[in-house]
Amino acid sequence: MRREVTLASISHRPPYGCHTPDAREAFLKETDRWLRRAKNMGAEIVAFPEIYPQIAAPDHYAAAEPHDGGTLPAIQALCRELDLYVIWPRYESRPTGLYNTAILIGRDGEVIGRYDKMFPTLGEMEKGVRPGTSCPRFETDFGRVSMAICFDLNFIEIRDELRADPPDVLFFCSLYRGGVQLQEWAIDLGCHVMSAIGTELGRLVDPGGQVLKLSTYETLLAARVNTNKRQLHMDFNWHKMDDMLARYGSKLTFEYYTPEARFVIGYQGTDRDVDEILAEFDLLPIQEYWARVRRTRAEKLAQAS
Repeated sequence: MRREVTLASISHRPPYGCHTPDAREAFLKETDRWLRRAKNMGAEIVAFPEIYPQIAAPDHYAAAEPHDGGTLPAIQALCRELDLYVIWPRYESRPTGLYNTAILIGRDGEVIGRYDKMFPTLGEMEKGVRPGTSCPRFETDFGRVSMAICFDLNFIEIRDELRADPPDVLFFCSLYRGGVQLQEWAIDLGCHVMSAIGTELGRLVDPGGQVLKLSTYETLLAARVNTNKRQLHMDFNWHKMDDMLARYGSKLTFEYYTPEARFVIGYQGTDRDVDEILAEFDLLPIQEYWARVRRTRAEKLAQAS
């Protein structure tokens, strides 16, 4: 069930790569420090930037790691020890080719799944990086997560795939910052968006498109959020607020984004999913509202023809 969770991301260019044994040892020592600091700050999931083990390597592609080796076992061991989810992005080679991938590792150290960058840059594809074909949603104990990588942010096709059934948190692992595009994705999908950047200015954006937190020199961004939320359009919905409060009181939260004519309902607690409350009060999640508008439009056009 969706619930409150402390999300964390690292926005940082590591000084060490993994292209030599000494560099790899120093890199893993520094990564260990970041993960322990995140854990001590209450983090339950930590995301790292795109191709994190290869950022400092002289040749990113030559430093690609085998899909079942490289730095992965060390990070899996830290997940087990620290009881953390980790999103670990890297170039990795598989029997099917070279991929720019983000690996979601569970608290038990097992790989939950991989997201392969669907839109590698032209330079990457010319170097042999194969594009991914879908953007999965992965189950965790605090909600569902998806990942996007760097250049992906420019392509509506990924949002089109996610929009009908969005994740609760989208992690953006990148070498560029994303800026207001992250807010556009958050408000379109109605989910939290958390970035991990290979420089400064990682950010956390709420489901209404507002920046909640920005990392600068401190590198590590950690914030507690409630994933038990849904974005709605104000039409047919907002006037039911008093009836909902009479039933559920302060466990409900309402965040209004008036310029966009939207609001976000949240439920603070693990005894009820916010979708159950929407159904109880006959409220339309925003994607269902758009679908209703499209159906009605199609009907009216058909009547006129």
